Amino acid sequence: MGTVREGLPEGRYGRSADDRADRKLKIVGSLLGVGLLGLVGWIGWDYVAGQSVSAEVIKYEVVSDSEVQVHLEIRKEPGVTGVCTLSSQDKEHGEVGRGDFTFAQPVGRVDELVTLKTTSRAVMIELVGCQAAG
Repeated sequence: MGTVREGLPEGRYGRSADDRADRKLKIVGSLLGVGLLGLVGWIGWDYVAGQSVSAEVIKYEVVSDSEVQVHLEIRKEPGVTGVCTLSSQDKEHGEVGRGDFTFAQPVGRVDELVTLKTTSRAVMIELVGCQAAG
């Protein structure tokens, strides 16, 4: 009669080579994920911190077929002169007005009512963007 030899129970005497390789891959993947998340966060922070002038349209009112009054809230660094561009469209989405407005007040937050001239009746206002002057 021959003896039957059984193998060692799996995992009983330490990890197999496959388990060690899987663990290393998980660690490397986690480190790469954290690094990528940090890079995305840094790029986002740099973009937001680099914006020295920003604004928001609070409300607007179509006064006539040739002008729209727009209430803007501008946020900028004190002492910076900001320029914001507004565009107005008619009901067919054609541009009927565009204007640049300058804000040179020495404070960081400005509420301003501006008048945008139009070539025909506007139905929508868009804040195209803001930037520091010069």
